[in-house]
Amino acid sequence: MPPVQKKKLGSYPTFLVVFSITLALVVVGLFGLLLLHAHKLSEAVRENLEVQVYLERNLPETELLRLQQDLGRQPGVAEQGGRPAIRFISKEDGARQLLQSTGEDFRQFLDDNPLRDAYALKIRPDYTDTLHLGQLQRGLRGQRGVFEVQYPRDLFASINANLTQVSLVLLGFAAVLVGAVVVLINNTIKLAIFSQRFLIRSMQLVGATRFFIRGPFLRRATWQGFASGGLAALALVALLQYAYLEVVPLRQLRDDVLIGALLLAVVGLGVVIGFFSAYWAVNKYLKGSLDDLY
Repeated sequence: MPPVQKKKLGSYPTFLVVFSITLALVVVGLFGLLLLHAHKLSEAVRENLEVQVYLERNLPETELLRLQQDLGRQPGVAEQGGRPAIRFISKEDGARQLLQSTGEDFRQFLDDNPLRDAYALKIRPDYTDTLHLGQLQRGLRGQRGVFEVQYPRDLFASINANLTQVSLVLLGFAAVLVGAVVVLINNTIKLAIFSQRFLIRSMQLVGATRFFIRGPFLRRATWQGFASGGLAALALVALLQYAYLEVVPLRQLRDDVLIGALLLAVVGLGVVIGFFSAYWAVNKYLKGSLDDLY
């Protein structure tokens, strides 16, 4: 009869632990990337919103330049390339845009162009709420040479409300997901240390201190969390690059600083959860009775 192979006392399922933690961290990282790109998309939507500043008629060129500089100094006006995001729309340009949108040329039955020259101002995302827009509108109306200030108030309010609701829902899912991943990683490490409960008790019986017993387990769990976080970060980078290749417009939402911070957070999450999960699991067997081992 062939000899029966016995499982080595205290064997530790290193590969299974690293694999499980890596998968959990990849899931968290993917959701984090979704949140980052959703945030950048909401900023892009807000940055495309404009306030129209209609001017008094027949303003001289010097007055137009002075007014443009004054408008650019107003709080809440966005910047592009280090300069205020302001564009001039002449009444002739306005007539051509109206013709393209309606298909009717009012100049055929009107002797004069009733439209006004205007400046279109892009607004910073943090100034698109009702309070800041009201303050900005009052500030713009107080400028010399300004006839009227208009913006799609209902559109601004609708976009802000929808983006806020979507953000709250995504944050709620993120909190639930992170909680589930923490529990999953914690249970994985607990099960791994469970296989070494008799080794822990044997070390206690020969007089080893709790600090001495915990040390190897904490170091191993920390390195496993770090390795799992690194593997998860590499997987996320590969998936993100593939997404950018397949969905080209997605590149416009790319923010390397935020993505780098997220990847570091994934690695840190693996290290922190690994360390504390091992600490709690080892303490359980250090404080438990002999019957608890069975």
